[in-house]
Amino acid sequence: MVNTLFDQAYALHKEGRFPQAHAIYQQVLAAEPQHFDALRLLGAIGVQTHDPQQAIIWLDKAIAVNPQNSDIHGNRGMALAALTRHAEAIESYDRALALEPEYVESWNNRGIALDALKQHEAALQSYDRALALQPHYMEAWSNRAATCQRLKHYSEAIANFDRAIALDPHHPFAHGVRLHLKAHICDWDNYAEETQALIQKIERSEIVVQSFPFLAMQDSLALQHRVASAWSQTEHPFNAELGAMVQHKPAKKIRIGYFSTDFRNHAVAQLVAELFENHDKSRFELIAFAFGPESHDAMRQRLIKAFEQFIDVRNHTDKEVAQLARHLGIDIAVDLNGFTTDSRFGIFAYRAAPIQVNYIGYPGTVGANYIDYIVADNTLIPESAQSFYSEKVVYLPHSYQVNDRKREISDKTFTREALGLPASGFIFCCFNNNYKITPTTFDGWMRILHQVPNSVLWLLEDNATAAANLRKEAKARGIEPHRLVFAGRMPLPEHLARHRVADLFIDSLPYNAHTTASDALWAGLPVLTCMGESFASRVAGSLLNAIELPELITTTQAEFEVRAVELALNHNQLKMIRDKLDKNRLTTPLFDSELFTRHLENAYEQMMQRYHASLPPYHITVNTLVKKQDTEKPTERKIGLWNNLTNRISGIFSSSAP
Repeated sequence: MVNTLFDQAYALHKEGRFPQAHAIYQQVLAAEPQHFDALRLLGAIGVQTHDPQQAIIWLDKAIAVNPQNSDIHGNRGMALAALTRHAEAIESYDRALALEPEYVESWNNRGIALDALKQHEAALQSYDRALALQPHYMEAWSNRAATCQRLKHYSEAIANFDRAIALDPHHPFAHGVRLHLKAHICDWDNYAEETQALIQKIERSEIVVQSFPFLAMQDSLALQHRVASAWSQTEHPFNAELGAMVQHKPAKKIRIGYFSTDFRNHAVAQLVAELFENHDKSRFELIAFAFGPESHDAMRQRLIKAFEQFIDVRNHTDKEVAQLARHLGIDIAVDLNGFTTDSRFGIFAYRAAPIQVNYIGYPGTVGANYIDYIVADNTLIPESAQSFYSEKVVYLPHSYQVNDRKREISDKTFTREALGLPASGFIFCCFNNNYKITPTTFDGWMRILHQVPNSVLWLLEDNATAAANLRKEAKARGIEPHRLVFAGRMPLPEHLARHRVADLFIDSLPYNAHTTASDALWAGLPVLTCMGESFASRVAGSLLNAIELPELITTTQAEFEVRAVELALNHNQLKMIRDKLDKNRLTTPLFDSELFTRHLENAYEQMMQRYHASLPPYHITVNTLVKKQDTEKPTERKIGLWNNLTNRISGIFSSSAP
């Protein structure tokens, strides 16, 4: 009888009919509580159906019956990893490997867990053990490539992806990741051909590239929306397991949950810190959900003080974090990561709050219908572009980007010589990441250098290979390699201070300078940009409009190059712009963090007003708040008081909402 039942369950299990198999395995255990195979396979179902807690319960019972089975320990490790208990997962993998040293999958999974714990070198050793046993193990090559990428061993990572793709040409996202890795080292061999091949695959609905890398490859809104939708649906489809949200009743305070991996010394935190400090705590309650690496730096301590609650959820699953957010009654969940490094987008797939917002971390649509709003402005998302965003657009009056006016600029005075720059000549600079430099952008930069004698281009050095490749590419375009100067990384106050040595920041396309642009403007360095079609290609334009320097915005490559040369050769014209920037830094909206906060709060109130009126999300336009007369001098860097308009949420129903 028991054997017959077990055979039925096992057959259903192999067919993927997990609920039916689960029920019959339970019948087997009712008759024979110590049935080892039923216990271990119930554990396997838990892993397969993404129920790691139950998986561990069944697997522990199986281990109690027979601790000498390697598969049980291997599966237990996978369940623990799913719960982000990576150290415990490694212990289970080690038990499995002690029983079966040639257990290839456990070597691979052990590498993944070590990688999650930032033990990257040890992770490589585990992948190498797996590959020594099974050289054609595609997943191990792919995982090894990802770890090499984190270590910035880009050439090795590319070679590993080549092996993975050779074994499985249709491996999801591999082609796009490989091309992104080449961009990190500015290896442009066959760049145009590979990019075009990638686009053709996207148009055929193949899953070939992740959303974030694609932002720097192509400026098409239609393609970016397609890629984002494929990524979110493949990796983070909506999960209804927690059930429908219970509608929140209006409360005295709106509970805002800010979710981020970057609550530490990071570019995002350097932008948003003052936002959290400026929030009106009489109307808003702020709760931070931090899932980044452990940090004790000054920025982290500053941010902790700005929140009513600061919760470290690193060791909680996406489901657990979403449950916690629901339990705490979060009204609006603001995702500050999107699809950037170490993001936890799965939290929002469970629906962590009635209203979910995409803001600041990811410059584009996430393509997921469970994210309700994206915070933007009219420069970033013209009305004609709304159809390419899965979110409804929140239009802030000036720029979408908040800035921290407490960003310290060092008093240190740098000399050209100390920075490796020539004693004379015009200094163009761009401190964007290397992967933002496309052949087209670089072509334009080199044409500019051709027309400005004795000028140099000052770039950020991320890795030596990229620097060598860029110098090689410069020489191929008739520019002496020494006219490219590379800046090493340094603490932010000193980095901001060294901007004073440069003459003009020249931007990249299709992925503009974002924080790097506001850094330059805050330090008093003019930024020249060219706007494209996508969100990422219009950010610098948004910042320049907010600081009232539209004369530094161009819309074609030719116009961009002419303007750069004009400013380099016309000292008086550039001085007028620098003087204007110096005046506008503290008098225009871009660096008025308190004004920005009031505008964003207005948007939050409009979201909640629609929600409590049982209206679906719709595009929101925030009216400009009116500044009271401020008798203090701008140079005193005081933040003025702002009148709330009598119709704080005016215009909420002004649009023809569905």
